Amino acid sequence: MITPQHKIGSGFGARSTTDDVLSGIDLSGKLAIVTGGYSGLGLETTRALARAGAHVVVPARRRATAHEAVNGIDNVEVDELDLADLSSVRGFAERFVASGRSVDIVVNNAGIMACPEARVGPGWEAQFAINHLGHYALVNRLWPAIARGRARVVSVSSAGHHGSGIRWDDVQLEAGYDKVQAYAQAKTANALFAVHLDALGRDAGVRAFSLHPGKILTPLQRHLSDEEMVAAGWIDEDGNLVDPTFKTPEQGAATQVWAATSPKLADMGGVYCEDCDIAEPAAGDDALVGVREYASDPKQAARLWTLSAELTGIDACAETA
Repeated sequence: MITPQHKIGSGFGARSTTDDVLSGIDLSGKLAIVTGGYSGLGLETTRALARAGAHVVVPARRRATAHEAVNGIDNVEVDELDLADLSSVRGFAERFVASGRSVDIVVNNAGIMACPEARVGPGWEAQFAINHLGHYALVNRLWPAIARGRARVVSVSSAGHHGSGIRWDDVQLEAGYDKVQAYAQAKTANALFAVHLDALGRDAGVRAFSLHPGKILTPLQRHLSDEEMVAAGWIDEDGNLVDPTFKTPEQGAATQVWAATSPKLADMGGVYCEDCDIAEPAAGDDALVGVREYASDPKQAARLWTLSAELTGIDACAETA
């Protein structure tokens, strides 16, 4: 398969920070929406974009917590959004679209990782529903504002996608639940979403990207025990970070900020990024580097889009075709 998944020589790398990738970039007059923009990498993304001049909207399930987290950051507003509840997604999107504003950047950052089995909505597996379906519905509901702003839509995937493609015969994992494989499937879905959104949106000037931020200790790991993280080699028995490949939050947020703003990505899209560059195709079965073919396959991306439209009942691109 011919692929656009090749490095472009961005000039940045694994240790680049949000300040590095935004050096010389003025986002004044731009509007960004960052889901989960009040915790972990999302908060670092909010800070960085606002510092560069953007007005940042932070939709949040925990509004009071979000207000406290972004207090003191200029040009940030908080609204209510629960990605597990499609009526909440609709409500946020309708309020925003009714404001008449355009969107320049969307960062689909919010998510859950390796949680105990949970069902949301009509019985959907929670990681697939929140990490993928909620963001799918959000982007489609926001489509008028996204298209008007010729936005970049950036979805935070993960090297965790190496653990599983889409389980087409049992997407909701009803035959048996494994929290790590459920996370892996959801992260593959994030990558495939960017592939097909870019294909549908490019004629309207909308481009989409996905990315692996790197390994960073944030509240995302709240469902992993210390024992699990010790076994993975991340921390020692005293809770100290011992894996030298881990990034700081400022380094971890850099790739999504780079994908959202880099002039080098003009006229590009539909690709998976890592370490502030486009990733290469994955090689071998063991290394969690690059992107798996099943996570960048346009046919699987189109199939997932069709399934997502059926499950959520919305497909803005079909409705505007």
